Amino acid sequence: MTPAERAAELRRLIDRANIAYYVHDAPEISDAEYDRLFRELRALEDAHPDLATPDSPTHRIGAEPATALRKHTHLRPMLSLANAFSDDELLAWEERNARINRDARHGGYTTEIKIDGAAVNLTYARGKFLTGATRGNGTVGEDVTANLRTIPGLPLVLQGTGHPALMEIRGEVYFSAKAFQRLNADREGASEPPFANPRNAAAGSLRQLDARITRSRRLGLFTFHVEVVEGTLRAATQWEVLDQLEAWGLPVAPHRARHADLAAVREAVASYETMIHTLPFEADGVVVKIDRLPLHDDLGVIGGREPRWAVARKFAPEVAVTRLLEIRVNVGRTGALTPYAVLEPVELGGVTISSATLHNDEVIAQKDIRVGDWVEIVRAGEVIPQVIGPLRERRDGSEVPFSMPEACPVCGTDVERPADEVVRYCPNVSCPGRVLEGIVHFASREAVDIRGLGYERVRQLLDTKLIGDVADLYELRSEQLVELDRFAEQSAAQLVKGIADSKGRPLSTLLFGLGIHHVGKTVAVLLARRFGTMAALRDAPAEVINAVPGVGPVIADAVHRFFRTPRNRHLVERLEARGLGMTEPDAAVADGPFVGMTVVLTGTLPTLSRTEATALVERAGGHVTGSVTKKTSLVVAGSDAGSKLEKATTLGIPVIDEAELLRRVAPRP
Repeated sequence: MTPAERAAELRRLIDRANIAYYVHDAPEISDAEYDRLFRELRALEDAHPDLATPDSPTHRIGAEPATALRKHTHLRPMLSLANAFSDDELLAWEERNARINRDARHGGYTTEIKIDGAAVNLTYARGKFLTGATRGNGTVGEDVTANLRTIPGLPLVLQGTGHPALMEIRGEVYFSAKAFQRLNADREGASEPPFANPRNAAAGSLRQLDARITRSRRLGLFTFHVEVVEGTLRAATQWEVLDQLEAWGLPVAPHRARHADLAAVREAVASYETMIHTLPFEADGVVVKIDRLPLHDDLGVIGGREPRWAVARKFAPEVAVTRLLEIRVNVGRTGALTPYAVLEPVELGGVTISSATLHNDEVIAQKDIRVGDWVEIVRAGEVIPQVIGPLRERRDGSEVPFSMPEACPVCGTDVERPADEVVRYCPNVSCPGRVLEGIVHFASREAVDIRGLGYERVRQLLDTKLIGDVADLYELRSEQLVELDRFAEQSAAQLVKGIADSKGRPLSTLLFGLGIHHVGKTVAVLLARRFGTMAALRDAPAEVINAVPGVGPVIADAVHRFFRTPRNRHLVERLEARGLGMTEPDAAVADGPFVGMTVVLTGTLPTLSRTEATALVERAGGHVTGSVTKKTSLVVAGSDAGSKLEKATTLGIPVIDEAELLRRVAPRP
């Protein structure tokens, strides 16, 4: 046998062993035998470098440390799941779907364990692993390809046939109970603080700049969903999708099941809740999905965020009891006053809890929560714990009712409460509480992304009067910073450079960073692409802003009021004078051929990728969605278009091909 033949044979044996161990949980060879095969392959590749292929198992060891994680834009949005905390809420979910499509209740269901880990997006091109990324905000995540390659359960080349030419596979990276215990034991042995829970540890391990550290953590992976970008998926049901993933050599969580109706699902949920605590990994519920895939397209997505065809049936959360010592009020970047509970520290879900949100004073009054109460605390899968309510039977008369302050607790300004809201606001845009939160938000990763400018740095700059708002950041000099505590020449220079680099961000990130009430990341992108420049948006009437798809009257009014406020307009003018970008590179053409139109792309186009076609439509003023409905203006269809083309034809919606799309968006003579 030649070296090339032996290397190929070793790769086949190692890949087979990985799949047996990590996918089927049925090892075929001993650890010692696996190590022997691995060492032989590595020696062969060292002796014959030309035999080392990109998909070799030896390449899972990890590359040299990266200097930073790059941003990665998903080809399809990574959606979140709505939650159902009871059987009644599960039934209400089915009823809502049946009102949209009466066949929804007859499409069968699958149930799958809901892994409590870190969501990832895996891109495969013609069966080969191309890139991997974290979920991020659902549209943009972080490229963690090198780290994901170190997970033995992730195949670098898919088995079998039937791979779409380009697809994204959604999964969850997790720690097994044993691996997590071993990791914390190692950290404690090295006098390092242990991780609070497996989910946070998995997310942190994925974001390591040195892939060798990720490899040492022994992460696991489960996959559960396929988004086809180019080509066709040979599956008509979610159950067939899971079977296909396994056939390709991808790990799928155990204990999945198929059910004829919701009554069978509800029976299964009870057995899942009993069994879930015996699993060798963390799980916090069951994902229920409509089985028939065509119904997924018909039901669509809520607000571009949650699929209607799937829901997370969460189990009863962990609850702890502790003493509420004090109720304090935080002032956020929009001026919103939010009460929170200061608690006697208590252990809950492996984390020590000393504070919890109380939402607003109406919630406090409805629950009759008082200072000094013994209260129940719940995490319910959330990062921020919440107060369920007081234990009234344990009161002794010393408890004190709470009332919200009439003046801002930070600056003393009289607070305001809009007639249609339950939240009170500090109207003073120069309030130190608002300024601190506002600058931290402005500098955050999803806004203008100034590295190294967190809470402590911002507080230090405010306390020393070097800055008073975000515009002042752009006048900072290294020689000013080195005079402060914890600033060396290098760190000062890095921060000044990071601030300067942020000037080149697009308009959408600046809009999000300004903290305009109701304007999140998605709305900021919609506004930036529609208006193109800060000046155009600043001068737009509220009714014109309201006409942007995805922007309603409440958001439009908030944006319009923001730019009508002299202090805000002056701040934007100062930012522009300091060189910040006020344009959007991917802005729509104001009189483009698709202005005001909702467009659906389906099938495989001859020359354009889905991302390229989407960009063309959006630059021409259109809004691309994933489902065909009565509101759809136009469908662009390629080969293997499937059910979306059929539905468009039934509804009488115009259908064009790639050639017509290119003709319509071509520059005018």
